[in-house]
Amino acid sequence: MPNPPHVDFDKLSSLAAVYAFDLVGAILVGLIGWWAAGLIERTVHRLLTSPAHMDPTVGSFLSSLAYYTVLVLTFVVILQVIGIQATSLVAVLGAASLAVGLALQGTLSNVAAGVMLLIFRPFRVGDSIEVAGKNGTVRNLNLFMTELATGDNVQVLIPNGQVWGQAMTNFSVYPTSRASANFVIPFDKDTARVVTELRSHLQQDKRVLDSPPPSVTTSNLTDKGVEISMLAWAKAKDVAAVRADFVQRAFGAIQA
Repeated sequence: MPNPPHVDFDKLSSLAAVYAFDLVGAILVGLIGWWAAGLIERTVHRLLTSPAHMDPTVGSFLSSLAYYTVLVLTFVVILQVIGIQATSLVAVLGAASLAVGLALQGTLSNVAAGVMLLIFRPFRVGDSIEVAGKNGTVRNLNLFMTELATGDNVQVLIPNGQVWGQAMTNFSVYPTSRASANFVIPFDKDTARVVTELRSHLQQDKRVLDSPPPSVTTSNLTDKGVEISMLAWAKAKDVAAVRADFVQRAFGAIQA
């Protein structure tokens, strides 16, 4: 009967101790690196956005770049701690560069699009834009995503590749913009009274510009009543509020 294999428990325990120390060290490095990445991101963002002349878009993008750079360096250090040489890793990645490039082409395209958005600046933080079928105020631009806040304060995240590759409408580029609205006054209502009241409302609204002058006109007759059109110019930041207040006033005038 063959003798059972001899197990060197002393050697196994020493190996377990070595790998346990390596594992604990890798976890500690990962935690420290993750904490340092967040700290550096906040510090860079604060330093870049504190000067009055610095564009917040640049600060957000560069702070995001610093965050991911620290995470990559942390990953390399973790590999060194657990015994994987960085040179070996680079050699493997070099041999598999085509496969890695194909697998990450979507992510890399978002990074490249983010760089292009930062260089050409089609929008800035705080601008109201419409892109990729979404409408909102720009809150942030990082390496991979553009963050919007909708009118009801809902977060929308759009990959940078879609933002750069789509037609974009920026409502905040020019200082003034037009507010417009169309609605129908039923035939049983006093159309002249409603139109006069709405014209007076626009003339009294301090946000409405005098030139071009605002107008409330009869545009069409429908089977439901008289169609009325409103046109008024205001500062870009006030257009939505001007239109909302006008529609509310029009609804009240019609119901009166």
